[in-house]
Amino acid sequence: MANSTLTRTLHDAGLAAWFGGSLMGAVGLNAAAGAVDDPKQSGRVANVGWNRWTPVNAGAIGALLVGSLGQIGSNAERIAGQKGVAGMSVAKTALTAAAMGATAYSRLLGRKLADAGDVPAQDGVTPSAGTPPELADAQRKLKVMQWVVPASTGLLLAISSYAGEQQRASEVVKGARGRFSLKRS
Repeated sequence: MANSTLTRTLHDAGLAAWFGGSLMGAVGLNAAAGAVDDPKQSGRVANVGWNRWTPVNAGAIGALLVGSLGQIGSNAERIAGQKGVAGMSVAKTALTAAAMGATAYSRLLGRKLADAGDVPAQDGVTPSAGTPPELADAQRKLKVMQWVVPASTGLLLAISSYAGEQQRASEVVKGARGRFSLKRS
């Protein structure tokens, strides 16, 4: 029981931080970077914020992964024996991998912008007329990716809620019955 509580806490806290940080960045940080007086400072402001967030985000993702592995171990019997749980677990694993890929790609784009130094921009993800073309391209991609990460982690939150519902006693019985009747056919 204590191990399951610990791993569920790691999973949930990690996912909450990953989702919340990415959403705050999209809604707040990237837009706020456009409030500077000098357009060449927009990228720097956004990059300082994201650079400070990156180690926390990495820790959050690590906590989620450790917690997820612990939950798989704690729920191995349910995954094998309850109809629908294995499919949900596979979907959740695939979506986690996609969210991690989106996060990594966003970070690569952000590093490209940070390495360029002071470049004029409207905000953290919107190029201006004076933004060099290759950096403007990176910003346009980041403008999309800033929403892909919170959307994918938000879907992970929804799947996690569904997984919790599958643990209700009535669902376990129904799922076990469904699995048993499929094996008898």
